[in-house]
Amino acid sequence: MKIQICQAQIDQAPIVARMIMEAMDHDCCQWFAGEHHTLDDFYALMQTLVRRTDSQYSYRNTLVAVDGESRVVGVCVSYDGSQLRSLRKAFIEGAKAAFGKDYSTIPDETQAGELYIDSLCVDKNYRKMGIASALLRATIAKGEAMGLPTALLVDKGNPKAEKLYTQIGFEYKDDNEWGGHPMRHLVYSLRKK
Repeated sequence: MKIQICQAQIDQAPIVARMIMEAMDHDCCQWFAGEHHTLDDFYALMQTLVRRTDSQYSYRNTLVAVDGESRVVGVCVSYDGSQLRSLRKAFIEGAKAAFGKDYSTIPDETQAGELYIDSLCVDKNYRKMGIASALLRATIAKGEAMGLPTALLVDKGNPKAEKLYTQIGFEYKDDNEWGGHPMRHLVYSLRKK
């Protein structure tokens, strides 16, 4: 099967939003939405955020894997860690308007000096075909073009994902926590050429 990695387009927002939610985990999405709102409500917000140009989840920050029939089968959202707070404003404002919840005090999951992989997801029907690896390599190349090492957080309870990242070349940097989960901060360092 031929897979191509390319820049996401605004009209792909519905599938990109769905895949970001899968990467986040639906329990986490429901927690953000709150008990008086549904996953469909959160999905509506995520589609809006993907369509925006000033959101961490923007299509502009997203690489997609497409199959030979132009179906999106994987996504990888990444951005310069120094821009997290300005990019996160769209989510904070959107969640406040949609759910009446204020997430302005949420801890930072990244920092200046790294291209941060926020979300990575491959459609369940296309897993174990090397698509996640291809998306990761393309994102690493994006980071190298920006002069930034590529970093991510992986849940300590997800050793299969961590194994994939370390096979690609990510290395453990330090411990972190996000969303109440203990995480490991992994970095793919810039390579000297």
